[in-house]
Amino acid sequence: MRFTVFLLIILSACSASKTSNSQTSKSTAPSGIAGKVAGMTAFDGYFDFYHDPKTDKIFLVIDKLNQEFLYVYSLAAGLGSNDIGLDRNQLGGEKVVKFERHGPKILLTEVNYWFRAESDNAAERKAVEDAFARSVIWGFTLVTEEDGKILVDATDFFMQDAHGVSNRLKRGGEGSYSVDKSRSAFYMDQTRAFPKNIEIETILSFKGTPTGRYLRSVAPDAENITVREHHSFIELPDDDYEPREFDPRAGYFGYEYSDYATPISEPLAKRFLARHRLKKKDPTADRSEPVEPIIYYLDPGTPEPIRSALLDGARWWNQAFEAAGYIDAFQVEMLPEGADPLDVRYNMINWVHRSTRGWSYGSTVADPRTGEIIKGHVLLGSLRVRQDFLIAEGLLAPYENGDVVPAEMQEMALARLRQLSAHEVGHTLGLSHSYTSSTEGRASVMDYPHPLVKITNGEIDLSDAYDDKIGAWDKVAITYGYQDFPDGVDERKALDEIIAKSLQDGLTFLTDQDARPMDSSHPSAHLWDNGANVVDGLNDILEVRKLALSRFGENNIRNHQPYAQLEEVLVPVYFLHRYQTEAVVKIIGGLEYRYALRGDGQFPTKMIDPAMQKAALSSLLKTVSPETLVLSKDVLALIPPRPNGYDGGRELVDSRTGLTFDPVAAAESAAHMTFSMLFYPARAQRLITHNAIDSNQPSLESVIDAVVGATIKTAEKDGQLAQIGRTVDNTMVASLIMLARNTDSSDDVRSIVMLKLEELSEWLVKNPGVSYLQKAHFARLAKDISSFLDDPEEYEMPDVPRIPDGSPIGMD
Repeated sequence: MRFTVFLLIILSACSASKTSNSQTSKSTAPSGIAGKVAGMTAFDGYFDFYHDPKTDKIFLVIDKLNQEFLYVYSLAAGLGSNDIGLDRNQLGGEKVVKFERHGPKILLTEVNYWFRAESDNAAERKAVEDAFARSVIWGFTLVTEEDGKILVDATDFFMQDAHGVSNRLKRGGEGSYSVDKSRSAFYMDQTRAFPKNIEIETILSFKGTPTGRYLRSVAPDAENITVREHHSFIELPDDDYEPREFDPRAGYFGYEYSDYATPISEPLAKRFLARHRLKKKDPTADRSEPVEPIIYYLDPGTPEPIRSALLDGARWWNQAFEAAGYIDAFQVEMLPEGADPLDVRYNMINWVHRSTRGWSYGSTVADPRTGEIIKGHVLLGSLRVRQDFLIAEGLLAPYENGDVVPAEMQEMALARLRQLSAHEVGHTLGLSHSYTSSTEGRASVMDYPHPLVKITNGEIDLSDAYDDKIGAWDKVAITYGYQDFPDGVDERKALDEIIAKSLQDGLTFLTDQDARPMDSSHPSAHLWDNGANVVDGLNDILEVRKLALSRFGENNIRNHQPYAQLEEVLVPVYFLHRYQTEAVVKIIGGLEYRYALRGDGQFPTKMIDPAMQKAALSSLLKTVSPETLVLSKDVLALIPPRPNGYDGGRELVDSRTGLTFDPVAAAESAAHMTFSMLFYPARAQRLITHNAIDSNQPSLESVIDAVVGATIKTAEKDGQLAQIGRTVDNTMVASLIMLARNTDSSDDVRSIVMLKLEELSEWLVKNPGVSYLQKAHFARLAKDISSFLDDPEEYEMPDVPRIPDGSPIGMD
C-alpha cells in the first residue's frame, strides 16, 4: 500500500513537471514565420526563402497563391559524355505552375495550356479547363502561416531528381541509380534570389550499379556519381508581347495549342512562332534602335582564340537584324563576373567539355502561353574544333618539317567555330535548320556545312572552307520573325510579301524531316553537303579524296607521335565523301517539293529528271569501285597495331585481322554505306511508284541491273583490287537480301528483288569466273542467294563492319 502511494506521488510530480515545461515552452517560443526561421540565412526575392545551415533545409515563403509563374529545371554540372547526353548547363524543361491551397496542403500544379478557350466567357474557359488533365507536380505541408504568407519545407522538392538523371541513365543502358540523400546537399554558391526570379541549386549524389560503358569512361567511381541540378522560379512576362502567326515557309520553330472557342469555320489548332520580344523605338523609321536589345553572353570559361571566334560568329546575327531595319538590336558580350549562366536573365553561349566529340545545342526557355523566348541557351561542344583540325591534318599532310603547324589549319578550325556559334544562336532566336541553303549559295548558317575543299593549281585549298557571314536566307527569316510593323500596316500581307520576295530570289526553306538520307526524298535538302549540283559536288570531293590519299604518309602526323595514330588521321579522309554520298543517293527515286501554300505560286511536287537520276547513280557507283576504295601499299605499310597506352576507339575502322589495320573492312564499311542507302525500302518503293506513273522514270529493276553490272559483272581484277571487288560484291548482295527481308518493304519491292536475286544466282552458276578465288567467290554467292530464296526467314545475315561513328558527324 505504501508502495502504491509512493508511485502515485512520483507520477504526480512527473506530470506537474511536464505541465510546467510545456507552459514554459509556450510562453517563450516565438510565433509566426519569423520564429520558425530564426537563425536561418534569408533570401529575399520573387519568392522569399530561408536556408537552415544546421539541417541543410530550405523553407519557402509562398505569398502568391493561385498566381502563375514559370518553373525551369536544369543541369548545372553534368557527366561529360556525349552518348549519355547529360551536359554542363543543360536546360531541362519549363512549366507554367501555380501554388494552390487545400486545407493544410499546398499543391504545386502545372497548368495545361495545350487546350484553351480564348473567350470572355468564364464558363466556356472553365469547361475546357475541366475537360483536360492538369498535373500536380508536388505537394507541400504547411509549417506555419502569417498575414497571408505560408511557410513550407521545400527541401524534398528541390532535392528531387527533377532533370531525370536516373531515368536517362536507365534508358541508356548505363544502370539503375537513385538519389542518395545522405551525400546530397544544397549548393549555396549558386543559390540566389532576385526580384523576378529565384535560383536554387543542389548537389545530387546517385548510387547504383553500372551496366554500360559510357558512364565508366567518365566517372571516377561509376557506382557513385554526383551532379548538380538547378531550379528556377521565374515571373512570367507581361501581356505586351504580340505573338506572330506561324508560316511553314518562314524557317521558324513553332508552338501550337487547341482553342475550343474557335468558330466552326476556323481551324481548332493555333500556331505561332517561337521568338524573342523585340520592338523598334520608331516602327515608322527605315532603321531604328530597339526599345530593348537582345543581348547574349559568352561563357567566361571559353579560352582564346576560341573565345574571339565564338563572339565573332554569334555577332553575325546583327547583320540580319540590320537588314530588318534595326540598329544594334543584337549584341554579344562576356558574362559579367558573378553572374549565374542558368539565371533566366542571361541569354547564354556555354562552352561544354565532354570526353568525346558531341553535338552542340541551341535551346530556349519560352513562355508556354505565347511562345515568347525568355532565354536563349547555347551549348557548344569543346571537342568539335579538334575534328576540323584533324580533317585539315588528313588533307594537307602538313608536317613535312615535323612539328610546324600551318596557320591555315587553325584558321579552318576557328572558321568552323564561328559558323557553329552563329548556327546554335540561330536556334535560340527561334530558327529551324534550313537544309536547302547549301545548294543556294550558302544562303543560311542554319544549314550543316561540310568544309568546302577545293583543288587549286594541283594543291588542296582550305581557304574557303566555311563562310564568314550571315546568309541571305537568314536575313529573310529574321525580317519575317522580328520586323516591327507600324500601325496601319496589314501584317499578314506584309509577311506574305517577305516570303514572296525570297521565292523570287531563289531562296527556299526545307528542314530536318526533308534532309535525312533514308526516308526523305528531296534532291536539295541535305546535311553536310556542298554545291548547287550535288552530283558535281560528289565528283569533286572524290577527286579531293583521291589527291589527299595519294599524298598520305608520315607527314600527316607530327614528330614523336606513334605511327599507329595515322589511322585517326586517315579515317576522316577515307570517308570524306560520306555526306555528299548521302545527298546524291536521295536523287534516286527522289521527289522535289516545297512547303507550298495554295496561291503562293510554288509547285507542290515534281518528279526528278531521269537524266539527273542516271548521272547520280553513275556518281554513286564511283564510291564503291575498287579503285576508289583501295589503299596503297605505302599507306598500309605505315600503320602498325596500336602501341601500349594508345587504345583504339569508336572512330577507328573495325578489323577482321586482329590487332592490325584492316583495309578490306574499311572498304566494306564504305561500300555498305552506299548500298544500304541506295537499297532502302522507301526509296525502292518510290522507284516502283514513279515508274508506274511515268515510264521514263527509272525502275527498281533498272537500278539493280546497273549496280550489278558495275560490280559483279565487271571484268576480274588482280591483287588488292580483286579482293576489294569481291568485298563490294558481297556487300551489294547482302544489301539486296536485306531489302527483300525488310518488313518495311512492300510486296512489289520484295517480289522484284527476289526475282533479281534469282536471276543473279543463275548468272553466277553460268559464269563461274577465271581465277580460283573468283570461282570460289561466285560459287559461295550463288549458294548464299539460293539459301536465302529457299528460306528467307532462316537466312542469317552476315555482320558488316560499322562505319566509324565520327560522332557527332556520324551517319544518320
